[in-house]
Amino acid sequence: MRCGWSRGSLLSTPQYGENAARGGGCGVERKTMRPAFVSLAVLAAFGIAAPAQADPAGRVQVKAFATAVLPDGQIKDVKSDAVGLPADLQTRANDNYVPTLAVEYFFTSDFSVETICCLTQHDVDATSGMAGAELAADAKLIPATVQLKYHFGFGGAVKPYVGAGATYFLFIDDEPGTAAIAAGADDFSLDDSLGVALQAGVDVPLNSAGLALSLDAKRYFVSTDANWYAGATKVIETRHRLDPWLLSAGLAYRF
Repeated sequence: MRCGWSRGSLLSTPQYGENAARGGGCGVERKTMRPAFVSLAVLAAFGIAAPAQADPAGRVQVKAFATAVLPDGQIKDVKSDAVGLPADLQTRANDNYVPTLAVEYFFTSDFSVETICCLTQHDVDATSGMAGAELAADAKLIPATVQLKYHFGFGGAVKPYVGAGATYFLFIDDEPGTAAIAAGADDFSLDDSLGVALQAGVDVPLNSAGLALSLDAKRYFVSTDANWYAGATKVIETRHRLDPWLLSAGLAYRF
């Protein structure tokens, strides 16, 4: 196993160009995604006349989404540093666009519980100090999430909702990035982590048989520790704020 990560190796690493987002980035900026999503949700909630549906109490609803996963990835704290990282080092995780599935059970017409399933993949790149250097690659994450939701009736068929719950970020695969490998790292890991998730959205019935248009926004509050190794020795440990937005649009079916 390699142990060639010296104290000065990262400081002497050449600058790397901007990496292509291996996790599936589509070139859409966050600052345009969120206002567009909010505008679409408002139009759906107030501009569409939809057919009434039966009382959902005791029923299950399944949603199939296309989802934009927009994480942060900034360094909150450097817990250990055996190589002499640049003092101004900062990082960011790239965006990803993935399919997601949600399953929801209605206790009453107003209250439900929902869980989601998805797999998302991200790289972590330096934004300053070693700008453009890829530090972590292909980190695959399952954000296991359960939320309690409240649905506003407003006397009509369109159902805005809010929700809150717990999430557990489970990292199932991760690798050191090209810059970290060049500096001597031969292993990398992200720690699984518990956090909180908030949610808001709207369901707009499309027919009386249970089919609906669904728009959903989630904000997660969760951090993780990133660990780089040279041989069996941990040489760097940093704390990162993930705090991703998940913006989704898709179809729902209640049965």
